[in-house]
Amino acid sequence: MKIIIAGDGKVGNMLTNQLSAEGHDITLVDSNPEVLEASIESYDVMTVQGNCASMEVLNQAGIQETDLLIAATSADEVNLLCCMTAHGMRPGIHTIARIRNPEYSNQIYKMRDTFALSLAVNPEKQAAVEIERLLKFPGFLHREAFVGGRVEIAEIRLEASNKLCNVSLNELDSIVKCRVLVCAVLRNGNVVTPDGNFVLKAGDRVFVTAPTNNLAILLNNIGTITKKVKNVMICGGSKIGFYLAQRLQKSGMSVKIIEQKKERCIQLASLLPHVIVIQGDASSQALLYSEDIEEMDALVTLTGLDEMNMIIAMYGKKCGVSQIITKVGRRRNGNLLDELELGSVVCPKELCCNNIVRYVRAMQNQTGAAVTVHTIADGQAEAMEFRVNEKTIHCNEPLKALKIRKNVLVASIIHGGQIEIPNGDSCFTQGDSVVVVTSSDKVLYQLNDIFE
Repeated sequence: MKIIIAGDGKVGNMLTNQLSAEGHDITLVDSNPEVLEASIESYDVMTVQGNCASMEVLNQAGIQETDLLIAATSADEVNLLCCMTAHGMRPGIHTIARIRNPEYSNQIYKMRDTFALSLAVNPEKQAAVEIERLLKFPGFLHREAFVGGRVEIAEIRLEASNKLCNVSLNELDSIVKCRVLVCAVLRNGNVVTPDGNFVLKAGDRVFVTAPTNNLAILLNNIGTITKKVKNVMICGGSKIGFYLAQRLQKSGMSVKIIEQKKERCIQLASLLPHVIVIQGDASSQALLYSEDIEEMDALVTLTGLDEMNMIIAMYGKKCGVSQIITKVGRRRNGNLLDELELGSVVCPKELCCNNIVRYVRAMQNQTGAAVTVHTIADGQAEAMEFRVNEKTIHCNEPLKALKIRKNVLVASIIHGGQIEIPNGDSCFTQGDSVVVVTSSDKVLYQLNDIFE
């Protein structure tokens, strides 16, 4: 499929990496020749220098032969104009725009047809939703939802004191006392698709599939004591900080934001009247101490610098804050991040790219495409939700009789309202939802792709 990516920043680069690896014909458009040159050296792509909202530049990029335009520049207005121009030049084209400004949220939804948008993505808003979910369910590093939130894949790091250390997966049910499935384990930076004989070790990051209501049971039975989050400190008054504080105050949590810029503090205080806004340097230990960091249930680091977020997070851990959430711009050094005590690591651009990749795969395969796509295990595995339709093969056949590709695992089957953690006798039928986890290099575009 031919795709134009307008804007070769972090999101554009991440999309280029993912989509070019999946075999798409990518053309990058950016006004900066240096970033385009860097992309040419790293990927097999075409580039065009110039204003992506210009008809002339879009013509140079081959708009008339393009199936999808992704506008991901740093300016919302340019992204909107780019999509409208592209649609005017090629009415059948699909368009995706990154829109970050909270002021545009309602009108983007109401005027989607006017702006000629197939999909609008907001990395900051997605990150805020993800962080809120983590705060509402402390004890997990990450949680990915499927089937409207009824099934989840949750990540746990095993400390040496955890009851699951040195336990084989065959013995798991006797300890957790609820039905769960370990679908992946990240050990020493490498992802493993475990079998029943696999023995869990201290330091493992374990990805567990379970119905949402089983997650609390799981935490309780493995000895992970959590308390409800009431007081949250947010370091950085960015767009994510605004979206998150807005959501948390509606949930009844007490929120304190530390922001360095005076103008932004005034703006946040007017927009969030029930949130405490402090002007100051969030990297100052004296300031954090004076603002009672030791009394906080959760610390969320959202400054614009990854390094500062990491330092604040480690200081918060030292002060005894039970839940830490750290924002990073890109997971460049997964092994290094894993060694640091950063709590849950959230990457807004990764969340945004997951949404776009799901849309691209759906375009390629209109019937049977993944409903949900999540990247897990530091990008080494994917978890996808598929719907079983009339074209799905092997319906009503037990899983033990099927030849499923290596490194592909059926993690759950949802029959109507019934959630099943599958075994060899399980089967799916038309109308079911199936959650699949894969660490294979082969992309799964539809459920039939899991079979050899």
